[in-house]
Amino acid sequence: MRRAALLVLAVALAVLGGRALTGVEELGRPEPGDPAPARVVRVVRVVDGDTIRVRGASGREEPVRYIGVDTPESVRPGAPVECFGKRASAFNRRLVAGRRVRLVHDVQRRDRYGRLLAYVYRAGDGLFVNAELVRRGYARPLTIAPSVAHADDLERLGAAARQAGRGLWSACRES
Repeated sequence: MRRAALLVLAVALAVLGGRALTGVEELGRPEPGDPAPARVVRVVRVVDGDTIRVRGASGREEPVRYIGVDTPESVRPGAPVECFGKRASAFNRRLVAGRRVRLVHDVQRRDRYGRLLAYVYRAGDGLFVNAELVRRGYARPLTIAPSVAHADDLERLGAAARQAGRGLWSACRES
C-alpha cells in the first residue's frame, strides 16, 4: 500500500512539473525505495512515433517505448508502413530529437521486448510528449495495465482529437 501511494505521489509530482522529483541519475540506476524515479537523458534517435533511443550519463543507450500511446507503424520489419506512420515519426522527431527528456516510469518498467516504458517530458519546457502526440492526432491512446497513471487523460485527449478530426483521425480510413 505504501509503495502504491509513493508511486501516485511521484507521478503527480511529475505531472505538476517534476521540480520536486530528485531521482535524476544515470539510466538504469533508480534511487533505493523510489518506485518511479525520473531520469533526465538525451534522445539520440527517434525510432518511430512512439519509440526513441536515449543515452544517460553512463553513456549506455537504451530504447524507450512511450506509455499509453500507439502510433501507426512506420519501421516494423516485414510490415507495410501504416497510414500516418511517417508523419507521426516526423512529428515525434520534431518534439524530441537531440533533446534532453525526463523519463517517468509507471508500474511496469520494461515491456516484453526489453524496452524501457516511460512517460516522456521535455526537460527544457516540461511538455508531456505522450499527451502531445495524442492531442495533436499523431497517436491513439493505448491502455495496457498495470501502467495506467495517465490513461483517463490520454483517453480524453484522444476522444477530442478524433471528434475534431485531427491528424490520423481525418487522414486514415481505419482510424
